[in-house]
Amino acid sequence: MTLLAASGRAPAMPAVTLPDGAAVPALGQGTWFMGERPERAADEVRALQLGLDLGMRLIDTAEMYADGGAETIVGQAIAGRRDEVFLVSKVYPHNAGGAAAARACEASLRRLGTDRIDLYLLHWPGRIPLQDTIAAMQRLQREGKILRWGVSNFDAQLLDRLLALPGGRDCAVNQVLYHLASRGIDYDLRPLMRRAGMPVMAYCPLAQGGRIKGALLAHPALQEVARRHGATAAQVALAWTLREGGVIAIPKAVDPGHVRENAKAAALRLDQADLRALDAAFPPPSSRQPLDVV
Repeated sequence: MTLLAASGRAPAMPAVTLPDGAAVPALGQGTWFMGERPERAADEVRALQLGLDLGMRLIDTAEMYADGGAETIVGQAIAGRRDEVFLVSKVYPHNAGGAAAARACEASLRRLGTDRIDLYLLHWPGRIPLQDTIAAMQRLQREGKILRWGVSNFDAQLLDRLLALPGGRDCAVNQVLYHLASRGIDYDLRPLMRRAGMPVMAYCPLAQGGRIKGALLAHPALQEVARRHGATAAQVALAWTLREGGVIAIPKAVDPGHVRENAKAAALRLDQADLRALDAAFPPPSSRQPLDVV
């Protein structure tokens, strides 16, 4: 049974296949900025649970978010339904090796209220040698605390170095900033990841961060495509991110209306005219660009 068939309550959701054959939802849920305000906690828990009901069963979090507060919110949201969820968390670079990795993972597991993390990511490149991080991830796998591992905020050059290391080819995903107005990875990083059979996990797919920040959804080209489809600009932006497969998008939403809006984007199919119009407004890169991060 795949994750997408774990419950009869949710509609079908497009899936992305990880290198080990696991099928995960192409559209999941992010949690950046969750857990920071106690008065919002109940709304955040309900939003994640609604997303699960709507088929967005991949939840991404990190020990960094609200100093573990977001993981606590996720733990409350998935209580009693852990087996429905593909759970992703991330470790600080300074914790990504040796005994520190074990302590960080154990703390995340406690906050999440689970005995395993489905996918554990190095949050961004740090000073600990990559080979030491690989060894720490492999040890956590052997202990059953994580089922697979990956990285985040790796550009093409650094990912190429990782893949050349012993065990580096076991990296399951690279989570990076990716949306219509930040598509530098299309030049070199995405082709490298395709060759490696590694999906992209796109954070801030609605441009909640990065160079353009919140202006993307107001762009006339995006608004026009949305009008033609009877959709919202946010839905078009998410559909564009998922247009070619091999990408997992993790928008964050707390408002129930936004959660439902995001979930419906999985069914939106952009045609070639739509894609040409969006390429004209947001041209693909013609040269290597620095990795955009937030």
